[in-house]
Amino acid sequence: MAALHCLLSFFLPILLSFSPALSTNSEGNALYTLRSRLSDPTNVLQSWDPTLVNPCTWFHVTCDSDNHENSKISGSLGPELGELKHLKYLELYKNNIVGEIPKELGNLGELVSMDLYGNKFEGEIPKSFADLKSLRFLRLNDNKLTGSIPRELTTLSELRVFDISNNDLCGTIPVDGPFGSFPMESFANNRLNGPELKGLAAYDFGC
Repeated sequence: MAALHCLLSFFLPILLSFSPALSTNSEGNALYTLRSRLSDPTNVLQSWDPTLVNPCTWFHVTCDSDNHENSKISGSLGPELGELKHLKYLELYKNNIVGEIPKELGNLGELVSMDLYGNKFEGEIPKSFADLKSLRFLRLNDNKLTGSIPRELTTLSELRVFDISNNDLCGTIPVDGPFGSFPMESFANNRLNGPELKGLAAYDFGC
């Protein structure tokens, strides 16, 4: 049976491919585990029941739709998100999600777009993102991220949009790979020291 394409639609939109039986489906279980990590003051996730046969029956989960609304989701993300192997769009933007970005997101080999902007994420950008070879859009702006920009990201040949503005990142800006085409606005309002000067200073100079 063909997998269903489902979209979570409360400024937490996640485009997934599910098999019909959640009881044995690691993706459905991972999504339910995500619910347990999030604070849901308006109870928009109350119908997320892992015993139901199809996530399209969950409230605020719709199929083939792109409607969004703000539901004030807060909490943290966990490593179980790395089990969503067919995930293509991870758009957790404009919520109040805290903590570090799980390195396990680097396991999402089919991911095309990751939008985590407008939250309260802390810590470093995971180097494991370099394994997301299909990634075209990565927006991490308007968070509280620290550390340097992982140079491993220069290997993402499909990356077209990259925004880390309005964080607390340090070091220098990569110049290899797709980074040669990103506008400087994508790096604004950090503690970055400009483009990398190879052979003259370490890439994490100033961190």
